Amino acid sequence: MAKKISFLGIETSCDETAAAVIRENDNGTADILSNIVSSQIEEHKKFGGVVPDLAARAHLENIEYIIDAAFKESKITIEEIDGVAATAGPGLIVCLTVGLNIGKSIAAFSNKPFVGVNHLEGHALSPGLNEKIEFPYLLLLISGGHTQFLIVKDVNQYEQLGTTIDDALGEAFDKTSKMLDLGYPGGPNVEKFAKLGDKESYKLPEPIINRAGCNLSFAGLKTAVLRESKKINGKDKLKYNLAASFQNTINKILYKKTKIAVDMFREKTKKEKFQLVVAGGVAANSSIRNNLNILSNEMNFKTIFPDLKFCGDNAAMIAWAGIQRFKKNLIDDLNISAKSRWQLDKKAPYMKGPGLKL
Repeated sequence: MAKKISFLGIETSCDETAAAVIRENDNGTADILSNIVSSQIEEHKKFGGVVPDLAARAHLENIEYIIDAAFKESKITIEEIDGVAATAGPGLIVCLTVGLNIGKSIAAFSNKPFVGVNHLEGHALSPGLNEKIEFPYLLLLISGGHTQFLIVKDVNQYEQLGTTIDDALGEAFDKTSKMLDLGYPGGPNVEKFAKLGDKESYKLPEPIINRAGCNLSFAGLKTAVLRESKKINGKDKLKYNLAASFQNTINKILYKKTKIAVDMFREKTKKEKFQLVVAGGVAANSSIRNNLNILSNEMNFKTIFPDLKFCGDNAAMIAWAGIQRFKKNLIDDLNISAKSRWQLDKKAPYMKGPGLKL
């Protein structure tokens, strides 16, 4: 019987300090031995967003404790793991450096292979933690710093079909929450209060919706929310109506653009039966999940979402990506440095959205 590969994963790209120990199962999914996440939401709440220096300081204070806790919960030792993976980008450099440096130090001290993981690849491969995913598949990556459609051909092989040309979807949610004074973090609060409103109350724009291809834009929608929010005068019902209308407009945009991406995927791969993986922090939004499940039933493809605990930033997905790269001998030397930008498709034209975490 082949040895089951196990990895330590470390994630500090933004405001979560995380460590996990993962072992690959015989069926190709993961045995999650530990997955520890320390959130900094309370530290950043009063600022309405992440303050990089505060986030980096919290990582420095917590990272050793979090890694120790991950090993204790896993009931295995550093000597027993096969390698170490840490997020190397994209993200906030001052934050990335904390996890990357300690990951390289552990690998050097224990004489283990090291893998510097692209945070976006961590999200892209994360559904494989729980179920077997067949390549190629279509990926909709939606988070605070990126919104992209990609064909995932294999580990480390990506073709970008479309991306945001301005704001990321998660950023649009956060800014909408701030404009409506719904609190931080923005995404979950907009979803929560949208359920209390009338989604047909406001007619909001769907930017570049009629433009060919599956690029997306959210800046014009965000501007429209700002304009309407100034007329609310603190009335809760109007806030909830605007939040509901925003959520509804997002669903319309994703429905239409995902439909185009599905057609592009089928044309390029000649696969009628395939999987759409929806990953990233915004993939936790239940309204978006329901909306895309409706589309999958209409167009006859399977939609796969990570477990909710793996939608946001976590180290389990980093360890898992590390295992997958290790199996393909995609191992890094210890002079790898942190990257603020890092596209999955290296040939894709640069726009603000892809590979940038704000």
